[in-house]
Amino acid sequence: MSFGGVPSGLSHRASLSGAPSVSSGGLDGAANGKKVPFPKSNIEVNLKNHFGSKIYTSGSPLSGDVTITTKRDVRFDSIQILLVGSTQTKTDGLNSLNLVTHTFLKLVMPIPESTYPVPRVLETGQTITIPFNFVIPNHLTISACNHERLSGQLQDQHLLLPPSLGGWDKDDMSPIMARIDYSIKARVLRQADVGSKMVRIMEATQPIRVLPASAEDPPLNISAADKLYKMTKSKTVRKNLMATRVGQLTAEALQPSAALLQSNGLGIASHPLAQVSLTFEPTSADVASPRVTGVSGKIISHTFYSSGTIASFPNLGTWSQPFDVERRGVYSASTPLPSMKVSHTPWAQRPFAAAVRRDSGYSSDVDGNCGQEGGFDNGKKSSKAASTSPIYHTTTLEIPFKLPSDKKMFIPTFHSCLASRVYTLQLSLDVTIGSTRSNVSLTMPLQVGIEYSTPEQHGVSLPSFETAVAEAEADAHLQPRVIRVPEYEFNRDSSALPGYGTR
Repeated sequence: MSFGGVPSGLSHRASLSGAPSVSSGGLDGAANGKKVPFPKSNIEVNLKNHFGSKIYTSGSPLSGDVTITTKRDVRFDSIQILLVGSTQTKTDGLNSLNLVTHTFLKLVMPIPESTYPVPRVLETGQTITIPFNFVIPNHLTISACNHERLSGQLQDQHLLLPPSLGGWDKDDMSPIMARIDYSIKARVLRQADVGSKMVRIMEATQPIRVLPASAEDPPLNISAADKLYKMTKSKTVRKNLMATRVGQLTAEALQPSAALLQSNGLGIASHPLAQVSLTFEPTSADVASPRVTGVSGKIISHTFYSSGTIASFPNLGTWSQPFDVERRGVYSASTPLPSMKVSHTPWAQRPFAAAVRRDSGYSSDVDGNCGQEGGFDNGKKSSKAASTSPIYHTTTLEIPFKLPSDKKMFIPTFHSCLASRVYTLQLSLDVTIGSTRSNVSLTMPLQVGIEYSTPEQHGVSLPSFETAVAEAEADAHLQPRVIRVPEYEFNRDSSALPGYGTR
């Protein structure tokens, strides 16, 4: 990766819903000495079975051809067909806007020498057709993430293919400051002089949308330093603001399983389930156990982006640091959940251990994460609340919910070198204790993933072993492959920030 100058705007990006972009043509000398445009040539990327809203996932084939027709003789040296993925971020600088582009994927289709005309001239009116075939990979090459990191686990995440970010038909809850694009590009190159740089004289781009498949990650190890989440909360319950204490209510959540979407991004493959444990410590044995009267929730998306490489998980710890060299930002958007039905086990009445007693006064409300003061562990009390009651009450809530994918585009959770997307589930529980009402809210991590699809779902049938062996050498140049380690690009318009090599 290298840093280089970037013009005042990001590189040209074609609309995903439109036709492939085409760039060709130039100036030619006229008889009167004035320069006039010469007739434009036509170069097209024709992707088989493609339509504007089609979504590709891991293992999806991308086959088709590139056609080039010129209206004048054009000398050239080579033709490139590439599958490209790139991330762009925008952040405010001191005196200007920092624009950063990271090309994390660049697969090159090999073109046999026999495909080129001899001599290498695109003749007027003649059409040259070059087939191509790619497959969306599951992982990137290790050189896609070679910057400094605080954990090896982060590199594993950075080497997973990120989803397309921005440009969807539905709101994908992403800011204009972060974007991830995929496209198939065809280029005609010419070298003016021996040893000089190749110049693009024609180019066509076919944008595509990608939702890579993802496995479910293990639950996060959340600590009090992780301000994004609140897995445990304890609060004192009173009859009114200054009235007698009724007891102390503690809620503790478990991280729900991943919400999986179908590979086309439209349907839901699995519905997650939230689990919350409630413990109520009454001030006396005469106080009845609580009743859960309602629950509401929302899913909040958090898109993190940076002008420099990200060395740690942005959702853990503190994202924004004072006097950071890199410019950082986060964009959050919430989506309310439809009404949810709550089921819970009957309230269990448990005795306090003889050795566990509280002090003489109530502590103030305690908010915290798992393992913090005010929580509980397997029925063992850790509260400081004063109580004459010899018992406490416990129950476990099960709250199924589903993503409102009909209203929003939920792209999968991902972490990359410049941008990340995570989700949090926020639940608000209404609890009634006698005639006293109380409310407690929790915020827990939620992973959104894409299920793995089979070759048959891509419209590809698996050949028999004999057929595969017989066809192994046929059309070798059309086999999906990574030809070489991609030459990753990392460009920015500000030289004030360090590059990969200097970090």
